[in-house]
Amino acid sequence: MAAGILIIEDEALLGVELSRHYRNDGWEVELASSLSQARKILLDQRFDPLLVLSDMNLPDGSALDFMEEVRGQLSYAEWIFLTGYGSVPESVRALRLGAYDFLEKPCELDRLDLVVASATRSASAQRRLIDHAQQRHRRYSPEAFVGHSAAAQNVRALLEKLTQVPFSALVIGGETGTGKGLVTRILHYAGARAQNPLIELNCAALPRELLESELFGHEAGAFTGASARHRGLIEQADSGTLFLDEIGEMPLDLQAKLLKAIEDRKIRRLGGEREISVDVQIVAASNRDLEQMAKAGEFRSDLYHRLNVFRLLLPPLREAKEDLDELVPLFVAEFNAKSGKQVKIIPDEVWRQLRAHDWPGNVRELRNVIERCVLFSDGPTFPVQWLQLPGQPSSVPKAAAIREDALFIPLDGSMNLDDMDCHIIRTAIERTGHNIVAAARALGTTRETLRYRIRKYGIDTVAR
Repeated sequence: MAAGILIIEDEALLGVELSRHYRNDGWEVELASSLSQARKILLDQRFDPLLVLSDMNLPDGSALDFMEEVRGQLSYAEWIFLTGYGSVPESVRALRLGAYDFLEKPCELDRLDLVVASATRSASAQRRLIDHAQQRHRRYSPEAFVGHSAAAQNVRALLEKLTQVPFSALVIGGETGTGKGLVTRILHYAGARAQNPLIELNCAALPRELLESELFGHEAGAFTGASARHRGLIEQADSGTLFLDEIGEMPLDLQAKLLKAIEDRKIRRLGGEREISVDVQIVAASNRDLEQMAKAGEFRSDLYHRLNVFRLLLPPLREAKEDLDELVPLFVAEFNAKSGKQVKIIPDEVWRQLRAHDWPGNVRELRNVIERCVLFSDGPTFPVQWLQLPGQPSSVPKAAAIREDALFIPLDGSMNLDDMDCHIIRTAIERTGHNIVAAARALGTTRETLRYRIRKYGIDTVAR
């Protein structure tokens, strides 16, 4: 499909000459001799040009006023102005409005072609970015939160409202695997900031010193090893969204610095001398109850109340098992497409086992189970033997066999890394008599790290 160019020129001979030239060059050309005619072409005929080549002063008004009027409908089009009455104020206004160039008549065609070629590259790049954002918008609409349970419908209804308002901060609660990352992408890509950055950070994945540098950035020489300036994630998320996952694991002193940045809308890089203004929408998530943590002094109450402009609690899958009817076929189709499989038939026994399981890992666990089964399928029927759900019968040997002094885990694809990690931790806790300190020592890790993983996988640490 040829790229479009709209030529607005009241000099008939020049307009015809330019139209003929760019048609011969492969453009789809529309010619208007007045602003009212150009308005009909753009708004009534819905012409979508890549470039607008316009005289500055038309019989029925200023092209600058027209540009300001319609640029919301032409978000990526580049404007090139031609005028025989150029003035400094007009050229300054044109550039401030976002015009690509401002040329005086008469302008040699070769020079105009160079400017048009450069503007075309710029407009094409902007169009690709906008198309990409729109694809994300369609992919991450509120309908992407799948489920017909009352809980899922309530979440979708709230997402619909939240994507229509410019909120400054929001807290997402819910167990691990309930879809906090998905909800964040919906809030960003279906909201007003969709064309700006979405920056994500897992606060539990970094030690305190590195976490501060990642959030706020640093100047060269701020500390040993800081050889160059680093823009922090808050700065990178300017005009967009910052997703702070597992924010409950952030150290208290760093929480105070984050609160100040949110309140002042300014940050200072480590080792920096000046403050940098930022406009960031904060989405904070945790599988822990931040309100209870704040009451217990484990989380700053002032930061919690600043973040808790809105609160969205995601339901665990065990309380919305009717959503399996939509989630399972969706995941089967996804992994069919990725692996080239053709699984179409889901036997009643599969549905029985899926509905009987409590899904402590929620939707993430379900997705992993479906992925394993589809990858190991040999035909159109969903293989029940690869479900391997705890407490359910299976024709495959148990995923892990335990000897008194060893733990065996298969490498046949029947367990993913999270399953292995969870199984190892659960076994260590059981073998140490549910002593967390002893289990951490046996696993060669710290109590804090072990407690985080226990919460992550929902492992019961109470002796029975």
